Amino acid sequence: MVTSTSEQPINALEITKDVQIAAPVEMVFETLLEQLGPLHETEPERPLPMKLEPWPGGRWYRDLGNSAGHFWGQVQVIKPPTLLEIWGPLFMSYPAIAHLQYRLTAEGDVTRLRFTHRAIGQFSPEHRDALAGGMEPWSHTLMKVREVAERRKGALGGRR
Repeated sequence: MVTSTSEQPINALEITKDVQIAAPVEMVFETLLEQLGPLHETEPERPLPMKLEPWPGGRWYRDLGNSAGHFWGQVQVIKPPTLLEIWGPLFMSYPAIAHLQYRLTAEGDVTRLRFTHRAIGQFSPEHRDALAGGMEPWSHTLMKVREVAERRKGALGGRR
């Protein structure tokens, strides 16, 4: 039997983004659930369909069929149409835990979507720096939510 021991530091990460979306808060929330679920993409034209069970304790995961997949997290808080919080390992396959918060606020004809991703764990400083430096997948998801919600509002002629 071979045993090895090494000390690895615990790292922390926090990413915050604000997006202004010219659509009603209810429409933005519905779009967010779709974009985190079956319409999820990691970047343009790169689908990564997910399952999101929109209730407290609901799972957020990738179903590959035949009892295979990836567990990303669970819904910690859901208060439609203003708040969604998810916690779990996300895409990290090492000792780590993350918390995502999507807070939506109606500001006149615009919805402000404030996103926060916090994580702690034994991820490398290079991974942390890549995520914090804009290599993270959240920017694409947030831009896709804005694009789709604004297009839907336009298709309804601003009604809703």
